[in-house]
Amino acid sequence: MIKIVITYATDYGNTKKLAESIASGSKTLPEAEVIIKVIDEVTADEISTCDALIVGTPVHMGSPDWRIKKMIDTICSHLWMKDKLVGKVGGVFATGGGFGCGGGGCELSMLALLNNFAELGLVIVPLPKNTPGYRFGGLQWGPYARSMGINMEQTGISNESLEAAFHHGANIARVAKALKGTTLFAKAEATVATHEK
Repeated sequence: MIKIVITYATDYGNTKKLAESIASGSKTLPEAEVIIKVIDEVTADEISTCDALIVGTPVHMGSPDWRIKKMIDTICSHLWMKDKLVGKVGGVFATGGGFGCGGGGCELSMLALLNNFAELGLVIVPLPKNTPGYRFGGLQWGPYARSMGINMEQTGISNESLEAAFHHGANIARVAKALKGTTLFAKAEATVATHEK
């Protein structure tokens, strides 16, 4: 079995909808066990024992939601100290508003998360431009959704965003299956500094 943890924060339910679409895509792999939880409920054990971690965020002031950052600082930082996520698979997604027609900050938020993922040693799965739904619901970093119009009116998210999210989930599941049980990265032996007298 491949264990995939999808966790997210949501304000209006839009990030949850993308998470559910990603989960549906992941489940197209028969070997996938998918755990989907809001960020406040995910545990260190679930993250440390997963084969793939997928994190979604609404955009807050051009960056990830504070609840996502709290999870990274309180759970992932401890796992980083023990190299618990090195070689596992990671993916991201985001939802943002529409004010200014600039994508709602989704790209910057996903890049911020991917920076954390690189620090953790996760193998990052991108979203290729030939993915169904990409034209209106994808960036190379992952699926995203604009959930508001240019005057900040709630619009919901597009079917294209949901389609891109579905395929992102399927892609991540396939990569996790291919990498499970492999040793990807060289590991330094622990050394103790000695001082000559």
